[in-house]
Amino acid sequence: MKILVTGGTGLIGRHLIPRLLELKHEVTVVTRNLDKARQTLGNNVSFWKGLADHQNLDGFDAVINLAGEPIADKRWTNEQKKRLCDSRWILTQRLVELFHASETPPSVLISGSACGYYGDLGEVVVTEEEPPHNEFTHKLCARWEQIACEAQSDRTRVCLLRTGIVLAPNGGILGKMVPVFRLGLGGPIGTGRQYLAWIHIDDMVNGILWLLDNDLRGPFNMVSPYPVRNERFAHALGHAVHRPAVMRAPASAIRLMMGESAVLVLGGQRALPKRLEAAGFSFRWYDLDEALADVVG
Repeated sequence: MKILVTGGTGLIGRHLIPRLLELKHEVTVVTRNLDKARQTLGNNVSFWKGLADHQNLDGFDAVINLAGEPIADKRWTNEQKKRLCDSRWILTQRLVELFHASETPPSVLISGSACGYYGDLGEVVVTEEEPPHNEFTHKLCARWEQIACEAQSDRTRVCLLRTGIVLAPNGGILGKMVPVFRLGLGGPIGTGRQYLAWIHIDDMVNGILWLLDNDLRGPFNMVSPYPVRNERFAHALGHAVHRPAVMRAPASAIRLMMGESAVLVLGGQRALPKRLEAAGFSFRWYDLDEALADVVG
């Protein structure tokens, strides 16, 4: 296949693209920084500097849309909320325009989203059919998904990746947490009772490849079948780095530090990959301890 990828230098993209190349796909990455992208991804990838100079997507078989400003890096000021939305909505809208302008559009668009689509649902078991809470993360993801679905036609199917916490080396949530836990300063956040839907990077990449190769469409929870509570995750991460994990972070301190975005760590989703498993996908990493040992090790 000839595949166009946005967000190729991000956490998922950096692991996905080598797999695509191993499978002999031709990969073109959309980037704003050509030098950084070449340094990160190597010379076996083609590059587009943005989408503005391109008129259609003729010649491509698939588009994988992973671009977006990191959601947890800064406090959610009004300006930052706009940046989070624009980085997802505007680029995805431009992709949709290119799909519509193509005589032979790509047969599939696999587009990012997140479990934040559902908001904080507490103890509720979340499948793709669960009605969401109307929080900022839902508004962000719902509009993102709505735009992506505009590319759907009798010639193009759209898959939506409602992704949980991705466990991968050298980045993502573990890039922030592991150094703290190695110092023995890690522990549960708030009550520790909130659920954390996680997925190993290998299963994330394999799931995308599965959606690429199978005639599927709609939303998919990209999460392990076994979400855990935050306190269980903290204990497992402490075990993986051979340190105690008893330094609980009070909810009040987290809210003071993060503001409205504290919901990302004080809330959660007990999400299950119902549609992915029903389609026949098999996870490699079910056990959190084994997953963390593999990634942190």
